[in-house]
Amino acid sequence: MYVDWEYYKIFYYVAKYQNFTKAARVLGSNQPNITHAMNRLESQLNCVLFIRSNRGVTLTPEGELLYSRIASAAVQIQDAEEELSASATLEHGAISISATETALNIYLSEKLRAFHTEYPGIRLRISNHSTPQAVQAVKNGEVDFAVVSTPAEVDGSLKMVELKAFYEVLVGGRTFTALASQNLSLKELKNYPLISLSDTSMTRSFYRQFFLEHGAVLKPDTEAATTDQMLTLVKSELGIAFVPEPMAKELLERGELVQLHLQEIIPERSICLVYDRHRPLNTAARKFQQMLTKSAIGRPAAQ
Repeated sequence: MYVDWEYYKIFYYVAKYQNFTKAARVLGSNQPNITHAMNRLESQLNCVLFIRSNRGVTLTPEGELLYSRIASAAVQIQDAEEELSASATLEHGAISISATETALNIYLSEKLRAFHTEYPGIRLRISNHSTPQAVQAVKNGEVDFAVVSTPAEVDGSLKMVELKAFYEVLVGGRTFTALASQNLSLKELKNYPLISLSDTSMTRSFYRQFFLEHGAVLKPDTEAATTDQMLTLVKSELGIAFVPEPMAKELLERGELVQLHLQEIIPERSICLVYDRHRPLNTAARKFQQMLTKSAIGRPAAQ
């Protein structure tokens, strides 16, 4: 049996107000059209739904049964419409982002703060991942998109957009102050305790390749899980380390760290947005992604 869903909507309002005229007013129609629609509904359902009188209408047992089901559906539809409306106007919604530590510290946190100030009703879920883990989370559909630091490898199903370039500096604690006046080579670093991220990190891979290209071998004395840990270890005089300049800047300005100078130029790195070009995003995620790409530096991301 096919019944026009519009008839059920009209039935809901007639039953709710127990009056054809009131229902017509709410629906922006007129009483004859409402009456005709209800006559059609009763004909298609092959039952009487209303008992008409001069004072309005009352529901028959069949009408009561239908109304109990239609009313529940109508409330859910109205709730859905309100939620969709709130989402479309960014009053409510949620964004799920996977971010590397470096990306969060030197780029994403500032963007999140600006977005949250403008759209406080949007819930944010930030996952802390390594670059490979973040990329995989996008592929698996676990997050809306990822913001990572290079080097990063993505396949053809994903899109990577460069958002911000940054460079890293070699730093040490105050005991290395005298060394700061020298111009060191990568080969000479073997004479000093070196702190690095774990062997499985993309940053470690990046520096391993950098050393090899200049005839040197990367052999850290201490491994740390995060850049924040590396900075703490450097301040504790356990060694020297390569860290993102924005994360070391304040410590350098306060004199808690000293910058060591290399003969070789450390290659530039980037913060990149990674997303699945074939997966649609909700309104909030799409808005935030647009905010990020709007400020992108406009260069193809190195992969």
